[in-house]
Amino acid sequence: MNEKCPWCGSENLKLFLELKDYFLTEENFMILYCDECKLLFTSPVPSADAIGNYYKSENYLSHNENKKGLLPWIYNIVKQRNVVNKYNIAVADMANGSLLDIGCGVGDFLFYAANRGWKISGIEPDMDAKSVASNKLHLKIDSPDALPTLPDDSFDVVTMWHVLEHVRDLKSEIFHLQRIVKHGGRLIIALPNYKSFDAMHYLDKWAAYDVPRHLYHFSKESVINIFQDTVFSLTDIKPLKWDSFYVSVLSEKYCGSFMPFLKGIWNGLKSNVNASKSMQYSSLVYCFVKDK
Repeated sequence: MNEKCPWCGSENLKLFLELKDYFLTEENFMILYCDECKLLFTSPVPSADAIGNYYKSENYLSHNENKKGLLPWIYNIVKQRNVVNKYNIAVADMANGSLLDIGCGVGDFLFYAANRGWKISGIEPDMDAKSVASNKLHLKIDSPDALPTLPDDSFDVVTMWHVLEHVRDLKSEIFHLQRIVKHGGRLIIALPNYKSFDAMHYLDKWAAYDVPRHLYHFSKESVINIFQDTVFSLTDIKPLKWDSFYVSVLSEKYCGSFMPFLKGIWNGLKSNVNASKSMQYSSLVYCFVKDK
């Protein structure tokens, strides 16, 4: 194995899992484990020119508001519940200020925050989602290449809801996050948790691995390791409990289940019950404060 960890550069790597892109292409990938920083990462990584092709599907629900069917219906219910929960986690106890949502999708979280008095900004790579968000919010949504151009200490809150796992250059992203959050401001990052019950139950069929769109795969330990030498202090970790249901239903589909909805709901419930003791929920929100 000639690869190095994209975060710490270690060559002390192990094969964690072999799996397919069950969502779209059926191509084979590996997930490698770094024994130093505990990060998991996808291999091989598609080129910058090719990665966009792995998102080109009507079934990519985070960018599609009008898709019909049972799974989109579940997704939209989860999304609506999660928007309120996300807001309460991120900003509910703060005075209104400036908020940037990186990977804002079609703009639902920003729309909710704007209606509660926040000055909002958004970044989104997908052109279709960006167009929907811009029309919904009456706001120019930036592309990811705008991040390095943002001034230092620009935002009271920066949120990334299931986005950091997609970012190509993890080190550059975290460098700029440290710049743009105001001193005393917050960074809120939601990530799938590969140590959750549903991840261990579904193994290579766990939908939240989502290779190769997800380039990295995180646990609490790896997140703490990655942010330990930054300007951020981890203040809290919160669950997104609804995510386990959606992820489990989609995972059941990948397994070819006869009753993916019922089995997925059951396993999503089991995952949350298990996590009520272990705190290893399917999705975790890491709440950071930029030290003054």
